[in-house]
Amino acid sequence: MTESGNGPLSGVRVVELAGIGPGPFAAMLLADLGADVVRVDRPGGAGLGIDPAYDLTNRNKRSVLVDLKTPEGVAQVRELVARADVLVEGYRPGVAERLGVGPEECLAINPRLVYGRMTGWGQRGPLADTAGHDIGYIAITGALGMIGSPDGPPAIPANLVGDYAGGSLYLVIGILAALQHARSEDGRGQVVDAAIVDGTAHLTAMIHGMLAAGGWQDRRGSNLLDGGAPFYGTYETADGGHMAVGALEKRFYGEFIRLLGLAQEVPDRDDLAAWTELRAAIAARFRTRTREEWTAVFQGSDACVAPVLSLREAPQHPHLAARGTFVEHGGITQPAPAPRFSRTPGALRRPPARPGADTAEIARDWQAPSLLAAPPAGPSDAPPAGRTRAEQKDTAG
Repeated sequence: MTESGNGPLSGVRVVELAGIGPGPFAAMLLADLGADVVRVDRPGGAGLGIDPAYDLTNRNKRSVLVDLKTPEGVAQVRELVARADVLVEGYRPGVAERLGVGPEECLAINPRLVYGRMTGWGQRGPLADTAGHDIGYIAITGALGMIGSPDGPPAIPANLVGDYAGGSLYLVIGILAALQHARSEDGRGQVVDAAIVDGTAHLTAMIHGMLAAGGWQDRRGSNLLDGGAPFYGTYETADGGHMAVGALEKRFYGEFIRLLGLAQEVPDRDDLAAWTELRAAIAARFRTRTREEWTAVFQGSDACVAPVLSLREAPQHPHLAARGTFVEHGGITQPAPAPRFSRTPGALRRPPARPGADTAEIARDWQAPSLLAAPPAGPSDAPPAGRTRAEQKDTAG
């Protein structure tokens, strides 16, 4: 089988207007899949507060430094847009338009352009013009309220559920669908409005179905998949570690209870009234051995039990190591591109882009000579248009 190391999106050109959070992650995913992503950085940076060399969401990209508050900067971005297939921006509604690089201007230049908009609240609605972050987006969609124990506050799942699952991935899905349409006969470009609240709400579709059918209680920690069932949750071990148990199906549960050593000592799992007793027995048993010891007990079984690993431990897990789920590139251990393709695999081609470091190369490859004009006068501490310094992260809000 002939393979290409360039990825299935090789030949697709993407302009990313620099931001923080879900927009850059979406552009990184496109870049991992082979797209030529040019990140348009602004003087002063995007405000993430870490060394750009470690910002993995900018891997596989190239960067130019452009001041969009100047006519010259707007002209430079428009020149790139004329040669692009996709544009990704994460400003608040109306900001791109005020800068002169909104959908109307860009689609007039390039009618087949896919204009991807990444926001938290969306382009319209009562909250569209307000600041926000992941935790607020998943809060109003009901997703946050489902996570955590029934006798405690909702548990915060970092910014994975809103920013990346409900935001970045939906933006990428929308971009790829719109790109397919734009490349069809008589196809044209269009705007993709990817709002984190919409994507996160969409993620709860199955739960809403179960709720309507009476198979889900509208309170956390009381259901089959939210920790309510004693055979789907986490348990502390003797050394303070934890094991994750997902023995939903009865045959897997039978294996779990047998290996746990409780087959003859616990009540029937179908007796909901005895779940408290069952949970206590399982918890007590797990506390008799360390995480490493329990991992060995369940190794290779169908009990659906796994150790809860930290970020630093995960790359050393034998299964992930065998698959190459994590790789080292440029001295940084990081997740490998996903998903995988048999003929056109993605690859880590470049380290995180340094702001403005690739200007000459991009000007040549994209035939965009205006990029070679005098660079911006110098770093600026001014926040991006339409927002305060405290709001910079929400290039998705």
